[in-house]
Amino acid sequence: MDGQERQRLQTIAAYQFGAGAGTTLFPDDETLSVLRTSSGRPQQISAPTGERLVSYGVDGRFTLGVAGGRRLFGALGGPAVAVGTESIPFVTEGKNAFAKFVQRVDPTIRPGDEVLVTCDESLLAVGRAELGAEAMDAFETGVAVSVRAGNPALRAD
Repeated sequence: MDGQERQRLQTIAAYQFGAGAGTTLFPDDETLSVLRTSSGRPQQISAPTGERLVSYGVDGRFTLGVAGGRRLFGALGGPAVAVGTESIPFVTEGKNAFAKFVQRVDPTIRPGDEVLVTCDESLLAVGRAELGAEAMDAFETGVAVSVRAGNPALRAD
């Protein structure tokens, strides 16, 4: 990945996730692996360890991998949806997070946003918000976050 492409991806990440997200996900001093489409567009970006950081959709937005979620959580803490401890075994297995168990939510989250699901200062999973922040706080039923991937480090196999 050349410097110009890295800068463009950093800008997209900062727009989507907030200031500082671009350099957090794609640091200038790190060699990242890029899987490309047949037309040459970046499709998946992985860390040197081989873990997927993000996928880059045709809509111009990133979908997070757990490794990318860890980076954002460690550096920025969000965008996050915090759930209660009763959700840990389910969400880490990749099951959806329900509004009933949401304890705190970043007020800027909108339906369709990529979010981190957290509990007690731990990243449980990454996924897509199905509800906006106000609805997550108010609703007692329904899916708050459609979980894409649970954090395997927290699974109680």
